Amino acid sequence: MRQVLGEILLTLGVLAGFFVVWQVWINNEVSSASQTAASESLSEEWAQEATVPGGTEPTDLDDPVVLAQPAHDETFANLIVPRFGEDFRRPIGQGVGFDVINDLSQGMGHYENTQMPGEIGNFALASHRSAYGGAFHVINELELGDPIYVETKDGWYKYLYRNTEYVPPSGVGVIDPVPQSEGTDATQRLITLTTCNPLYSSAERIIAYGVYDSWYPRADGPPAEIAAIANARGN
Repeated sequence: MRQVLGEILLTLGVLAGFFVVWQVWINNEVSSASQTAASESLSEEWAQEATVPGGTEPTDLDDPVVLAQPAHDETFANLIVPRFGEDFRRPIGQGVGFDVINDLSQGMGHYENTQMPGEIGNFALASHRSAYGGAFHVINELELGDPIYVETKDGWYKYLYRNTEYVPPSGVGVIDPVPQSEGTDATQRLITLTTCNPLYSSAERIIAYGVYDSWYPRADGPPAEIAAIANARGN
């Protein structure tokens, strides 16, 4: 009886190991490829709607176009972060539930009721660190001044990475219009990236903040430093 029980436990252990391999590595790679393809397709759709090709100089820095809040689960933007990889581009859906951040065509979510790209306040995003595409896998490698781009149908919003903070899972103040300062009126346009920490754990949250730098209307073409990825077309 003990031998049979031991064999059952051993089999369950092996199966659990296979599940971890699938969830963390195989599923992660499949999700990443699918989300990248979805992002490329979205960019292509927007590019086809643009009518005026042009240069790469930012325009109307102090008055960027601001989208209305999208419907829940709607994909409305892409995130492009050169530090995360020369071909890193992922779609952003509305909401941070599993229906968005576990989705093969999204994987990254916008906290509903936080601000939109280019809006004064806090454009806050969430994604997995090491599963379902692991978009924020190397979030800890961001360096001061690193560009963070948000692409919408209207163009590209450039933010610059400023600092990182570590908080417990209950630390929801990071998505306030002024992070960690509830009730304070916002005067800056910020972006906040949130994910789990450390790798393969949800013990705490790692938070990366960026501050708005400039806006590039779609009609004028993408910023030069991300032109290669911005002009890539989905298959």
